[in-house]
Amino acid sequence: MDVDAAADRLWDAIGRREAIPPLTADLPELTVDAAYAIQDAVVARYEAAGDPVTALKLGLTSRAKQLQMHVTEPLYGWLTASMALDVGETLATDTLIQPRAEPEIAFLLGRDLAGPAVTAADVLASTAAVAPAIDVLDSRFTGYRFTLPDVAADNSSAGRYLVGGTLTDPAGLDLRTLGCVFRRNGELVATAAGAASLDHPAAAAAWAARKVSARGGTLRAGMWVLSGALTAAVPMGPGDHVTVEIDRLGTVGLRAT
Repeated sequence: MDVDAAADRLWDAIGRREAIPPLTADLPELTVDAAYAIQDAVVARYEAAGDPVTALKLGLTSRAKQLQMHVTEPLYGWLTASMALDVGETLATDTLIQPRAEPEIAFLLGRDLAGPAVTAADVLASTAAVAPAIDVLDSRFTGYRFTLPDVAADNSSAGRYLVGGTLTDPAGLDLRTLGCVFRRNGELVATAAGAASLDHPAAAAAWAARKVSARGGTLRAGMWVLSGALTAAVPMGPGDHVTVEIDRLGTVGLRAT
């Protein structure tokens, strides 16, 4: 199976909203580098359909998430205009396969980020604002069972995303110690701090900038960067409501229909 054939399988699953076996079931030799080439081909299909990239998302940055997904390192994917949810908009679960929600800290870039030596300090200096966010995952693989190359090819399970709360200048904030409270249907799911994402959300964003740069890309001014889940994800079905409250940044909520 070549890059385009693998991308076609994923693109077809997205369109039909039906889960498929992992790519590695047929391609056990699939590497992470080859998987990112497949991801690029999938994203190119969005853009060819008039759906441009608006954000980058990190995945598997927390130990909790790595344990949940049985992998050992982070990855990144791209979010497009059609994936963005507005505050107050509901999540239509019938447009996805198996949605799950997780809490994140999002960075709004005020200038481009690129290069092999981008640091957390560079990220903070390039950030216009930070805000609480909800990343809605939607793996195309049956039962969320996959290897790291599978999920990299699947655009880091990108589904939908919502940024809310207050747009806050990160200057003077210690994002590492900001507390997060994650609830579903009023019940506490988990608590965490910003350090759950690669020890600092800006360090996670810097990791992504370096990885993207190594593949010839740039994180552009005006893009959002979702810096990785602070807790494990929870399923979202019709009637479910999740809220993410992050110290100093405010609260964002999402209801599913």
